[in-house]
Amino acid sequence: MAGDHARRAAAELVGAFTLTFIGAGAIMVGSDLVGVALAHGLAIAVMVSAVGHISGGHFNPAVTFGFLITRRITASLAVVYWIAQFLGAVIGALLLLWIYPDRITDATNLGAPALAEEISVGAGFVIEMILTFLLVWVIFATAADPRGSFVSVAGLAIGLTITVAVLMGGPLTGAAINPSRAFGPQLVAGFWDDGWLWYIAPLLGGGLAALAYEHLYLRGLGVPPAGTVESEIAEPAVGDEAL
Repeated sequence: MAGDHARRAAAELVGAFTLTFIGAGAIMVGSDLVGVALAHGLAIAVMVSAVGHISGGHFNPAVTFGFLITRRITASLAVVYWIAQFLGAVIGALLLLWIYPDRITDATNLGAPALAEEISVGAGFVIEMILTFLLVWVIFATAADPRGSFVSVAGLAIGLTITVAVLMGGPLTGAAINPSRAFGPQLVAGFWDDGWLWYIAPLLGGGLAALAYEHLYLRGLGVPPAGTVESEIAEPAVGDEAL
């Protein structure tokens, strides 16, 4: 599958671009909390459903990290995914800046995540970690587990998880739960307040969820992964049926 990296990367780039362009774009047009939550959740639901069979539909470095540490994706492909995810988010943020050139100094900061005044850095870290844990847990349960429902409802389940995460965490931390979703607007808007939080917390939460699901349900119970390490990714290859 080594020669397929470019096609997988293109799918990840488009997915990460869509999340930032639609999700952050909803913030820029002044959508309320429900609108912003639905924009993020539906963007991911649509993209996972559309290209999940090609790349697995990660669109999130924390998700890719979870697959890497559980040996469900090779290190070389993980790096390719990370580059595509961050690049897609930056392109999305740059387009929003072009559309809204006069709003770069607004409180929205092109949709970059920020802590609410009443939330401490520690509390924000825990919130982002827990919400990312839940997201990666759902992804492993619906997409990585061969007994899950990748073909039928994985996109919907993952999208709804992001929606409820934004409904709860949006007013508190921005609920980025995705380093690339944070990075694009942060870089373009030049807004880095507590910037490290939206990288370390999702990676930690996503990694813990991946390891927990892997060891609780996918190892020691005779349950094979939905693919092999040799195929470089747990999801089906291009043109193959999902398990």
